[in-house]
Amino acid sequence: MSAEPAVKPLNGGFLIRDWHPEDTAFWAQTGSRIANRNLAISIPALLLAFAIWQMFSAVTVNLPQIGFQFDTNQLFWLAALPALSGATLRIFYSFVVPLFGGRRWTAIATASLLLPAVWLGVAVQDATTPYWHFVAIAILCGFGGGNFASSMSNISFFYPKARQGFALGLNAGLGNLGVSATQFVIPMVITAGLFGSIAGGPQLTAEGKQLFLQNAGFVWVPFLVICSIAAWFGMHDLAAARSSFAEQAVIFKRKHNWLMCWLYIGTFGSFIGFSAGFPMLIKTQFPDVNPMAYAFLGPLVGALMRSVGGWLSDKLGGALLTFWVFALMIVGVFFVLHFLPDHDGRGGSFYGFLGSFMALFVLSGIGNASTFRMIPVIFRTLHERWSAGADAEGKAAAARQAGIESAAVIGFSSAIGAYGGFFIPKSYGSSIAWSGGPELALYGFIVFYATCLAVTWWWYFRRGAETPC
Repeated sequence: MSAEPAVKPLNGGFLIRDWHPEDTAFWAQTGSRIANRNLAISIPALLLAFAIWQMFSAVTVNLPQIGFQFDTNQLFWLAALPALSGATLRIFYSFVVPLFGGRRWTAIATASLLLPAVWLGVAVQDATTPYWHFVAIAILCGFGGGNFASSMSNISFFYPKARQGFALGLNAGLGNLGVSATQFVIPMVITAGLFGSIAGGPQLTAEGKQLFLQNAGFVWVPFLVICSIAAWFGMHDLAAARSSFAEQAVIFKRKHNWLMCWLYIGTFGSFIGFSAGFPMLIKTQFPDVNPMAYAFLGPLVGALMRSVGGWLSDKLGGALLTFWVFALMIVGVFFVLHFLPDHDGRGGSFYGFLGSFMALFVLSGIGNASTFRMIPVIFRTLHERWSAGADAEGKAAAARQAGIESAAVIGFSSAIGAYGGFFIPKSYGSSIAWSGGPELALYGFIVFYATCLAVTWWWYFRRGAETPC
């Protein structure tokens, strides 16, 4: 009698019943091909999720031009709300892949992004659309932020530990390009009637210039449809990834879950927060500069460096990279402070400011990957230590639980880290309202990065650290 095949059709997709990525022969013969196929579909789906998540970073600077009477603080709120929503949704999205399957959830979650994309395209065509509509759309954009947690959790199950850093770095790094894509694509597509009369007519600025701001939402619609279909028919669900919420919820008792959440606020929270707030920060501090001509550069280099950071972390170790990332980010923020103009708009250097922020984006991109590389190593080390006296079956169970907890922590820490996308742009707005400039917020970042540096050194980097990684 022949053995049951490892890959079996299920509801139009595939359920993989036996998955052993740590088995070298299995990986070479079957595992690598399947894992890479799922990664290849996951990346564009995640890129679109980030593009929708950060749409308002490119839209807010254009709303006043077409007649919307929103003040600066309201615009900063619109830039910050998707991150607040996305971070909260990530808490739930962190646990859905083991419950529902990666293929199903990727397809459904990608399709859900059609709602904010279409609604935004409709709302911007009427200058009397109330502010609360945009607040609601911004909150729905958080669906895109939530997708990151489930995507990273899903991909972590497909790859062996030795390749997880690179695979997760590639998924997240190229996915993060969606931030840069939205800030690069939207300024271009809003200048022309991309979809003709089907999408509606232009809006006029005070100078009589035509803008098609509806294209900021509509441009993503065909790609979202394609990726949703590709995920449903092209990805896989892993039986090995299935687990109950109770098996995953044990992470809330793990000290290292909370420590890694803190560090990920410093890396990914900085990346997404800087991305969301950068256009408005340029506009308020250097009003003669067109922010959208430069805003996409930071997310672009940060996203690309995440892939590099994953590769470096596999080679050098995550803790070493993370330690130096935070040390250099402290230096980078001091340079930003140095190049800011005073509160009367005198002095300052835009190109010095831009260069300093580019360095912060590079460092946060590397740190995004290095912190995620630390998580599987930490939990594998802990479970190997706890099961040292167990038999072969006990060691196998410990290895499986380590994988479940690692995936859950990757998802949950990404949720907590994403709150940085809310607090950073909101802190800019609050600092400007209170003191006339963003300096108070930037000094707060320095203090926070110092705590991240201390956590990394004490628990993961120093000689004799509890879980060196």
